[in-house]
Amino acid sequence: MTIAYNFLKESKVHLVYGGSRYLLKTTPDVSFSQTFAEDAYEVKTLHDQTKMFQGTSITKANPADFSFTVSLTTEKDETIVKSLLTEYDATQGQIRINSFDLYIVTGESTFKLNECVFTNGDFNLAKGSALTLTVSGQAQKLERVGHGYDPLEGLTPYSLPGSLVSASSTRTPTLSLIDVEVGGSDVSNIISATLSVQNEISWTPYETLHSSLSVTNASNAMYPSGFTLGRRVVSGNIVQYVTSNNSSTVQTFNTDTTVRVKTVVNGSTFLDANLANCMFTKRTDITDVFTQAFDYRLIGNPANLSTVITY
Repeated sequence: MTIAYNFLKESKVHLVYGGSRYLLKTTPDVSFSQTFAEDAYEVKTLHDQTKMFQGTSITKANPADFSFTVSLTTEKDETIVKSLLTEYDATQGQIRINSFDLYIVTGESTFKLNECVFTNGDFNLAKGSALTLTVSGQAQKLERVGHGYDPLEGLTPYSLPGSLVSASSTRTPTLSLIDVEVGGSDVSNIISATLSVQNEISWTPYETLHSSLSVTNASNAMYPSGFTLGRRVVSGNIVQYVTSNNSSTVQTFNTDTTVRVKTVVNGSTFLDANLANCMFTKRTDITDVFTQAFDYRLIGNPANLSTVITY
C-alpha cells in the first residue's frame, strides 16, 4: 500500500468568489486550522469523591483561522485579495464585507474553508523589499472535501467550483519607493512606513439546546452560521530621521489631518492610501541616530474604503 503525504510547499490556494475562481500565487507561509470548543464539567459527587478528573462535552466548533501572503505585482492579478479586504456592502440594513471560499489543494487532499472573511491585512512597504500583502481571516468551517491534484492510483481529484480566471503570463514583483504626505506636506528622510486594515468580525450565535443534543461527532457538530462587521481600523506608522528640517516639530500630535502613503514604481503611483480625517501622535526614539515616528489612524468614515486605498 502506498502512503501519500501532504506537503505545504506543494499546496495551491484557490479563492472562489461570485462564480469565479482565482489561483493565488502565495508565498510558502500558508496556514489554516480550526478547533472545537470543549465544555468541561465535574463528575465528582457527594457520594463518590474519588472522581478527580473532569468529564467533557464537545458540540460546537470555533471559527476557523487562516493566513497567507501574496506579492503585489505589476500585473495586479492579486487585486481580488485587496478588494475583498477593503470593500463592504451596506444594502441590507447592516454593514457586511463579502465572504468567499478558499480551497487549499495538495498532492493528496483538497481542503475547503467555507464562508471566509478577511479580518486583517498588512501591506509590507519596507524599503528594498518586494511589496506584499499579508492577510489573515476567519471561516465558518474547515473540511477535507476530496483528493488532491495528484491522487493515489484509482482516485479522482476533487473538481473545484467556479470558472478559472486567466492569470497573466508573467509575474513581476515590485520594489517600491515610499512617498508620504502628512497634512499635504511631504515627509522627508523616511526610514519606513506601514499600512494595516482591520475588520472586527462578530460571528452569529449558533448554539441551541436542541441542536447540541443531536451532536455525535464532527460531521454534525454546530458551526458558526454567519457574521457581521463591526468597526474597522485603518492605521500604521511612518518613521523618519530627525534632521535640521524637522526637529522643530518633534513630540506633537494632530487630531484631524490628512495622511497619504504611496508607493511609486517606475515613476508612477502603484499603491495609494489617500486617507482624509486622520489623527496622529508623533514620538521621538533616541538611538545612535535620532528618529521620530508618526502613529496614525483613520478617524473619518469613507463611503467605500476600496476607493480610498487603491492598487
